[in-house]
Amino acid sequence: MGRKIAGLLALLLLLNLWGCVTQAGTDPELPEEPASQEADSRPEESAPGDFTPYQAPAFADSAFHSEQAQGESGVLLDLSATAQGYVGVSAQGEGRLKFQVLQGETTYTYNIGSDGTPAILPLQSGDGDYTFRVMQEVTEGKYAKLYEASASVALQDPFQPFLRPSQYVPYGENSACVKKAGEIASGQADALGVVDAVLGYICESVTYDKELAKTVEKTYLPDPDKTLETGTGICFDYASLAAAMLRSQGIPTKMVFGYVQPDDLYHAWNMFYTQESGWVSVQYEVESNTWNRLDPTFSANSQESGFVGDGTNYADVYYY
Repeated sequence: MGRKIAGLLALLLLLNLWGCVTQAGTDPELPEEPASQEADSRPEESAPGDFTPYQAPAFADSAFHSEQAQGESGVLLDLSATAQGYVGVSAQGEGRLKFQVLQGETTYTYNIGSDGTPAILPLQSGDGDYTFRVMQEVTEGKYAKLYEASASVALQDPFQPFLRPSQYVPYGENSACVKKAGEIASGQADALGVVDAVLGYICESVTYDKELAKTVEKTYLPDPDKTLETGTGICFDYASLAAAMLRSQGIPTKMVFGYVQPDDLYHAWNMFYTQESGWVSVQYEVESNTWNRLDPTFSANSQESGFVGDGTNYADVYYY
């Protein structure tokens, strides 16, 4: 969209919710956010006319390692990459299956396939002792434990779960959205410029799909490349695409599910982390070493002012 901070601020303040439908679950206690890292010293300013393109770090991937998995009753649980912020699971069985990630009082529940297709799920609650359960539907809406295992998790750093692909943010090194993000990033000087440009691109390129929002199933999963190709999606798709593009460029990005007032509507948006300052988000102007909200759905579809605010009308529930 070619606008920088001032333009995005105007977009973010003209919020309009189209009635987004996403998958809900049992509300857990809010997980603690990763501890911030100390800011690096700011680089010396370049001479006028100099430009050094943003350099993304090595691509951070995720994968299911069947040869290192454990399990029984048709379940394979891969705990080999917990330090990298994720766990893998594969299961075969009759009926619907769910996978639970428990840490302390926090529980995340996911739908997983029953055909053995692996799923990658984040360890977004940080370091600590986790319990993992595969649950099988025995009667409609009633589930019994099929398999359970525990592990102590020590992340390489608190950003690992938010730098890699997962079930809700699926992409690969050769994905179209990753290639587009790389093209966009190459024209920016720093991480804040990349966030600015990626959000602007999404706001220009994707429109809200009101028909899909009316009919979407609870088991719906986003496909960032499809969203990019079709140019349409619901809030789940917007947030997944933004997370995929930014993560692929080494910018820690959360997908957040929660509620937005005044109508207590369930919604998805993003939070990103940067050590630089000066970014404007839904909530406030960025200060160093903080996570900050941004809402590409509202930004791209602003027509009314019913949701204008300072971001305090956002209530975070889940982080992915």
